[in-house]
Amino acid sequence: MEKAVGGYSFEEAAKEDPATKNFHSNDGVLTFAIVTHTAGNGFFDPVYVGATVAGNMIGAKILLLGSESPTDDPAREIEILNQIIQDPKLDGLILTTPQVGAYDDIVKTAMRNGIPVATTNSYDGTIHNRSGISHTGQDASAAAIAGEALVDCLMERGIESGSILLPSSTAMGNIEVNNRVTSAFNAVVTKLQAMGKLQDFKVDAGPENTGIDVNPNDPVNGIVALFESRGDVVGAFAGNNVFTPALAKAVDQMGKTGEICAYGFDLGPAQQEALRSGALTGALGQQPFLQGFWPVMQLYLQIDRGISAANLDTRAQLVTQENVSAVGSRYEN
Repeated sequence: MEKAVGGYSFEEAAKEDPATKNFHSNDGVLTFAIVTHTAGNGFFDPVYVGATVAGNMIGAKILLLGSESPTDDPAREIEILNQIIQDPKLDGLILTTPQVGAYDDIVKTAMRNGIPVATTNSYDGTIHNRSGISHTGQDASAAAIAGEALVDCLMERGIESGSILLPSSTAMGNIEVNNRVTSAFNAVVTKLQAMGKLQDFKVDAGPENTGIDVNPNDPVNGIVALFESRGDVVGAFAGNNVFTPALAKAVDQMGKTGEICAYGFDLGPAQQEALRSGALTGALGQQPFLQGFWPVMQLYLQIDRGISAANLDTRAQLVTQENVSAVGSRYEN
């Protein structure tokens, strides 16, 4: 087929709009910024790679920005956002939104300036103009996969009782992580209950089921102290790139590799090494390459085609010692 029913040719329709490269800044090149809440621990590296790949495909300039901290730092991210949103060369903005309610002024400023916005990774369901802004990321409910796998691990190892702990820190201000911990906790409880074994285990995710508070600035020692205080830990789940490597190090440090069913989130280099060694039993990947690639393409489609708010769920993959070798072969974890 050479022509559409409407009479136009597909070849012509597939071309970029001549006005696209002069959108907003009118300088002949699209410039997008992607700003994250931590660029210091490696998780967002494949996000930046994905954004760069997409930028190269459409001929756009991509500014890779984020807090220098290795732990979640929404305050620094907001500081960067308030600076970049005033850049007259900016044509589109991508941001992570871990702190619910903190980004409305930034979105409103972008809208006043005629700059389209996309969010990625963490999700703020209350953000201004949410229904008109695309989001790329993994729903926190995917953490239930790890919770169920943790129970399976206990049963496969013949473990009949003990404590299952979910360490975290609400002080980090990341609602997505809090929701992951809650989802994993609920999955553990539900599965144990269905098996008639809930009464044999002590499942603890803190008073709000968002995690037992551990110092994010010293997570390894915090987890070791927590485990030693309980004395009978047989399973654990950590919900992000700060506490998952710390959980693995704590398990190794205590000589509990192969004894504690330890599950976590993300698939950075530290998690992959821990999976290979067995200190970490399993980890959930959220395919962060897509969390950089798709928002850039979404902004481009919004500018060039008028397509907006096309969300992408990057889903979850459970990675264990058996399949970790297949992860990260192209800088994508």
